[in-house]
Amino acid sequence: MSSRIQGSTLRLEADVLVIGGGPAGAWAALTAAAKGSKVVLADKGFCGSSGATAPSGTGVWYVEPEGRQRQEAKMSRYFMGGRLAENEWMDRVLDQTYENMNRLGGWGYSFPVDPDGGIFRRGLQGPEYMRLMRKLVKRAGVKILDHSPALELLADKLGVGGAAGVSTQGGDPWRVTAGAVVIATGGCAFLSKALGCNVLTGDGYLMAAEAGAEMSGMEFSNAYAISPTFSSVTKTAYYRYASFYYEDGTVVEGAGSTKGRSVIAKKLLENRQVYARLDQAPADLQPLLRVGQTNFFLPFDRMGIDPFKDMFPVTLRLEGTVRGTGGIHIVDETCATKVPGLYAAGDAATRELICGGFTGGGSHNAAWAMSSGSFAGEGAADYAKSLGRHAAKREVHGLSSAPLVSSGTYGSLQEKPPIAAEEYIRAVQEEVMPYDRNLFRTDEGLRDSLQRLDGVWKSIRQEPIHLDYQAVKKREAAAMAATARWMYRSAQARTETRGMHKRVDYPELDETQHYRLITSGLDEISVRAQRVSEEAVSL
Repeated sequence: MSSRIQGSTLRLEADVLVIGGGPAGAWAALTAAAKGSKVVLADKGFCGSSGATAPSGTGVWYVEPEGRQRQEAKMSRYFMGGRLAENEWMDRVLDQTYENMNRLGGWGYSFPVDPDGGIFRRGLQGPEYMRLMRKLVKRAGVKILDHSPALELLADKLGVGGAAGVSTQGGDPWRVTAGAVVIATGGCAFLSKALGCNVLTGDGYLMAAEAGAEMSGMEFSNAYAISPTFSSVTKTAYYRYASFYYEDGTVVEGAGSTKGRSVIAKKLLENRQVYARLDQAPADLQPLLRVGQTNFFLPFDRMGIDPFKDMFPVTLRLEGTVRGTGGIHIVDETCATKVPGLYAAGDAATRELICGGFTGGGSHNAAWAMSSGSFAGEGAADYAKSLGRHAAKREVHGLSSAPLVSSGTYGSLQEKPPIAAEEYIRAVQEEVMPYDRNLFRTDEGLRDSLQRLDGVWKSIRQEPIHLDYQAVKKREAAAMAATARWMYRSAQARTETRGMHKRVDYPELDETQHYRLITSGLDEISVRAQRVSEEAVSL
């Protein structure tokens, strides 16, 4: 791997560039390096501590390779997800997850042991997991660029060949040319303050679309998680032990953590505060819950609240595609996109193949991250190798939909001052965060929001982006606007209720719409149906 400084720009060459340093990115980098590739990993935060996985524990879809257990695991969310998952993909992910989790044990991850001496491999503690992954990635010889968000992909006639970005600590730009690129930037939670989601703004979606990639399942993007009003921790799984109340202590009928979240949303829309209490957790289980998710309890401890005995106010925080299933459309088993040289993994890639239209926190998400990361890393390494030894020396150009300009040229390109990125971000949040727009969808509401979002996109699209510390925020705003528009265009096209996608005006599942929706385009968005074959879903 070669590196040099030209002026203030860091320039690197590699076989594979991985954008994103969460579990999917780390597994992609490890796998590509194991194939003999020279790898650069660029992370928006600090690889090992940023992103949705790093700050908390997560369940993992880890199932022993026994026929009955595997069958039950695949069926667990198949119908809940609207029968859009595929048997072959579920098998591949279960196999790869089983292998990767066992590897982690061999590499030093300390799994808990049950009273019978068995090793429990169905969960991971995020801090320990990602600290180990960073160590392994560095040991594999991967060059890590921390605090270095990518701003645009680079390409030539052969396809994608690198990316360019900026260091948010030093302010210096960087540029990596590579034979192949893996997008592992996570999903989009629209800066809703959900724990670990501050770096998850859909950046990878936008960069991939600018290169010509498509999205899939973007209508399955309205995931809201239960959270105390005073905390950013969104571990909805613990609310299976909760009862929900009004302030006077009367029960909120129908409210729950799985099938009753809509009831909570409706009460909040009526300006009726909902309270929770984990009063269904058995006494002998309570200490184990504290050990399993330590950070879940920290906000309560700080406020002197015992969540097992005391009522506390809750809200629903938007987690978008982080816990939704939509993302970049992949076209084969290597997690390749339709664009040569571009691969996607983790929350950045559609999870429909194993979840259909519904998922949740951890479990399938964690399994998909490590499995798709492995698939994409291997695919990218093979692709880069097929280009020959000069793959990283191509003459590539930037693909940003808005011009990225230096400080010397910025003022001459426009007559009026640019709108602050924060204003754009607020404008997008006003369309995607309200429950009556995103959770309970109607054609009228979607159409109204799209009209405003199209205006936001057009304005962002026309403004040049000054290459300083504000560049990252401007690109985040653009990515959020693009993501919201793909979500709502897809939601308009699916005139039924399936998975997590709820249409108030079409409340029933429509068997004639048993297909995936593939969304593409930036200024003009198109949506097409892709049938799910009966062979693919046969269980």
